[in-house]
Amino acid sequence: MRKSSRKTTPRVGFVSLGCPKALVDSERVLTQLRAEGYATSASYRDADLVIVNTCGFIDAAVEESLDAIGEALAENGKVIVTGCLGAKDGMVRSAHPSVLAVTGPHDTDAVMRAVHDHLKRPHDPYTDLVPPQGVRLTPRHYAYLKISEGCNHRCSFCIIPSLRGDLVSRPLGEVMQEAERLVDAGVRELLVISQDTSAYGVDIKYRTGFWNGRPMKTRLTELARALGDLPGAPWLRLHYVYPYPHVDELIPLMAEGRLLPYLDIPFQHASARILKRMKRPANAENVLERIAAWRRICPELAIRSTFIVGFPGETEAEFGELLDFLDEAQLDRVGCFAYSPVDGAAANELDGAVAEELKEERRARFMHAQARISRARLEAKVGRRLRVLVDTVEEGGAKARSTADAPEIDGVVHVRHARKLQAGEFAEVLIEKSDEHDLYGRVA
Repeated sequence: MRKSSRKTTPRVGFVSLGCPKALVDSERVLTQLRAEGYATSASYRDADLVIVNTCGFIDAAVEESLDAIGEALAENGKVIVTGCLGAKDGMVRSAHPSVLAVTGPHDTDAVMRAVHDHLKRPHDPYTDLVPPQGVRLTPRHYAYLKISEGCNHRCSFCIIPSLRGDLVSRPLGEVMQEAERLVDAGVRELLVISQDTSAYGVDIKYRTGFWNGRPMKTRLTELARALGDLPGAPWLRLHYVYPYPHVDELIPLMAEGRLLPYLDIPFQHASARILKRMKRPANAENVLERIAAWRRICPELAIRSTFIVGFPGETEAEFGELLDFLDEAQLDRVGCFAYSPVDGAAANELDGAVAEELKEERRARFMHAQARISRARLEAKVGRRLRVLVDTVEEGGAKARSTADAPEIDGVVHVRHARKLQAGEFAEVLIEKSDEHDLYGRVA
């Protein structure tokens, strides 16, 4: 439809798909748009053009991204595509030849050049006012803090390095400045993310950086300590942590309360042979020993992980090893995917494809086993008082999260008698009951 002639400020619509790392890319583009005086639009109709930040990791994500591009073209007609799908040569233009431009992931400059080509800049960016924390897509009380781009691993099922390149760590001082701005703006929880969080600094050989005039190694342990010392004591949650030996150094920081007692570690499998085929570390026994040692130091530690079943060549016995690992590890939060070939992944060349029906049957058995474990671990919290961070307040109650719950991917704490609570506030909650996913309680 024809746009209103009264509108003078150019408006950009934005669709953000994919993981939290892509969300941070979206936030950076939106921040730059705001810095240059562009307005954002909540509808296709009122936008002068639309940016779609895509995901290209698995087939379902590719389909969702292509559908989103098609919808934006149908509703608006002027579309710029960025993100992981943009790194797949020709795929976007083959499906949607009328898009204005296509860029790859974490390339704000290229996105802005495309915007400038098709929508005139409203004014000089140095005269505009931008919130010091930038434009965020998350609620005001939590934010993602990306510390690096890319990955040096070559897991056979993954194409992230071909989409986002090798590891590039952000300067330590830059990361700390962003974290400080976020906390000053009212953020109560920082979620530290990257493709491989524990590899932070490897690419620059842990070069010395500076923060507040002090020299510091560009390494995850030192960064975690510095983040834990930020005024205001925000929650600090670590995601995508590869289990390198130095991860052991983080557990005492969790026991001291400087980091949340939470680790997101994608173990992927427990069979040494399957892990080798995945090109992942292949010592599940050592993993179990480390988990036990971590819990001795920090009993409150919650571990979340993801696994793949039905990987090419997986036998029933190897799937049984995975179920045994679950019983031994007693992980708190677990996701499971039936293996899906990804265009360009090395695993596509492996023999021993598992039938689709068997993949789904194994995934269902896996999740049934984990549901029993999750239910028992949550039931053990009934009768305890937990500190929670309130996400939303509704009539008759609130939804909050404990230290064991990351937003969007883990469970929640349902709180009754919560009329006086506000989103972004910490509260003490007495846990009264549980199920296999969530906790239920009242304000203590």
